[in-house]
Amino acid sequence: MSQNNRWNRGIAFAIIALALSITASAFARDWKDVDFDNRPLFAYPLPSGSDSLIGSPTAYKIEKGETLLDIGRWYGLSGKEISDANGRIDWWAPPAQQVLLPTEHILPEGPRSGIVLNIPEMRIYYYYPSPVAARHHRGKLRAAAFTGGHPRVVYTFPVGLGRYDWKTPVGPWTVIAKVKNPTWVVPQDIYEEHLERDGEAQHVYPGGDPDNPLGLYKLALSIPEYGIHGTDVEWGIGMNVSHGCIRLYPEDIERLFMKTPVGTPGRFVYQPVKFGWRGDALYVEVHDDLYAVYPGLWNHALNEVKRLKLDDDVDLTKLQKAVETRSGIPTYVMTGPDPGAPLESASISPPPAPIIAARSSSATRIVMPTATTEAPATGTAANEAPLPLAPTVIHRDSESLKDDWQSVPARGPNDNTVE
Repeated sequence: MSQNNRWNRGIAFAIIALALSITASAFARDWKDVDFDNRPLFAYPLPSGSDSLIGSPTAYKIEKGETLLDIGRWYGLSGKEISDANGRIDWWAPPAQQVLLPTEHILPEGPRSGIVLNIPEMRIYYYYPSPVAARHHRGKLRAAAFTGGHPRVVYTFPVGLGRYDWKTPVGPWTVIAKVKNPTWVVPQDIYEEHLERDGEAQHVYPGGDPDNPLGLYKLALSIPEYGIHGTDVEWGIGMNVSHGCIRLYPEDIERLFMKTPVGTPGRFVYQPVKFGWRGDALYVEVHDDLYAVYPGLWNHALNEVKRLKLDDDVDLTKLQKAVETRSGIPTYVMTGPDPGAPLESASISPPPAPIIAARSSSATRIVMPTATTEAPATGTAANEAPLPLAPTVIHRDSESLKDDWQSVPARGPNDNTVE
């Protein structure tokens, strides 16, 4: 083939590839940052008694050109969660098919108070209102005081966590400061890592810098060097990419920041296998053993059955399948069929609007919040009103609870946070 023919053929292939790309993009949903900035936030009523399931599974039809990252972000999920729930499909180029969105969760075992992060699940649960309230004295922020109130709703957010060699630790902590536009003073070991990896590095990322990995909001914790903050890399939510800190989507950290008083208690827990009841029905939710804590997930699941005295309730065949698939979806593990109603199909078209299939013992109910739905920004009034059966929709928060935060200087508490 002559040089000219090769050149012409190369140009033809390039034109065809460009045309295919344009055609594919024409059918893809046009997700924009403003969509996520204003997406709904759901306040799930806290289950009563021994019940521990919140939310409902959602059926979603993937359109050609969509990624699991965009779909997940809109529904308050990560790409990993959707992938795990559907046989580990590709995050970036999923097949155009109906999938199950894991918008139903079993609450972590332990006190339902403050902020709880389940590490294997890579998900935060915030029991609201918090059992603390900030106090002010002569305009200065002082230690928080226990209010004696009980949370009535729970918010939940997906997160990004520490790499295997920078594991997010397990343990209790307290929110000690709230920082808007945090400056990141890079710890020396991380600076040296960046220098070796990229050939260049910087010691300080100013607050508001688009490359600042802390994002625009940060909750500083009583665990030295650790914090809960935003991110400059949204696709890192659902991944182990940080140096131990907890990353949230920009819109999620803003909402959590606004609703969290200084002094709020929290816990990092490690529960890859969670059992939970809804009425008389027992479910299990299984996630990857993220940091390989247990010698075998199946053995751990069996130990949990014994510890919780569930031997007479669990169908071991169903439990084994749940452990093998590790779908992250609450799975019925008693003998017989799942008493929940079958899931109805649902799809959305731009502009995105959530469709949630609410599971009940008799029928599946579809709840469709709209952009006109109103709810109190801080949740104060909602605490006095009867809670609906379906999640309450809160579209955007604009004010911090009790104005209980103040900007911290560049070298304030934990300013050398690992990111």
